[in-house]
Amino acid sequence: MRVLIVDDNASMRIMLATLLADRGHTVVGALAEGSGVMEAVRNLSPDIVCLDYQLPGRDGLDILNEINTARPEIDVLFMTASEEESIEQRAADAGAAGFLRKPFGQKQVIDEVQQVVSTRQQANAANQQSAVRQAPAPQTGGATPRKRPSAVIVDDNGSIRLLLKGLLTELGLNIVGQASNGEEAVKAAQNHQPAVLFLDVNMPGLSGLDALPRIREASPQTAVVMVTGSASRELVEKAAGLGARGYVVKPIRPAYLEAFVKKLFNQ
Repeated sequence: MRVLIVDDNASMRIMLATLLADRGHTVVGALAEGSGVMEAVRNLSPDIVCLDYQLPGRDGLDILNEINTARPEIDVLFMTASEEESIEQRAADAGAAGFLRKPFGQKQVIDEVQQVVSTRQQANAANQQSAVRQAPAPQTGGATPRKRPSAVIVDDNGSIRLLLKGLLTELGLNIVGQASNGEEAVKAAQNHQPAVLFLDVNMPGLSGLDALPRIREASPQTAVVMVTGSASRELVEKAAGLGARGYVVKPIRPAYLEAFVKKLFNQ
């Protein structure tokens, strides 16, 4: 994988570059500040960006949002020494594919990068095959193929939508619609009447929790699953009270998602 490292600490840049190169990755660049990250992304086309939070020149969360808007296929491994309680949730909601809190050990880096890589590869493989899977099957006179459950994905982050589309397609769901905000989610539910709708909690405008009752009214048979960076007890209870069937925590992990979908459809 092609990796871009962004951290204002020279020792951290060297350590990450050495560790990742030893694991077979290609380090295409290492930056000490945030102001030039997007130019480097455009010029170097990394697969992964190891991105520090507190950077001179530009805030890491701001950069994360722009990368996921402009290049949703790029994964961002978010790193920070900040003790802010909400930073991991905020990074997850902004689309971070992985998270490391400093100080961290080499094994933590290796494990987190491998998780990010394997998740994206799994999703990409399924996305590449989705056109073939969705094409009408030839008439052979045999048994009618089992109809796949329909699904709608709602998230304001393009990277998360792309990832979920691939992973859910691989799990046998038919993605019939996508939306990036609560109002679009209500319309998609009404138009598609999907078996399941994956609904981001934190979105600009109409939030997931605010959209949930309207979605349930528009499509009563749809199982609504919340997608969130923080599954706090308060949020889980409120969502359940509004009719949600469960939740998936960001960053999305394939094993958890597979277990959830199987349980949802009693497989």
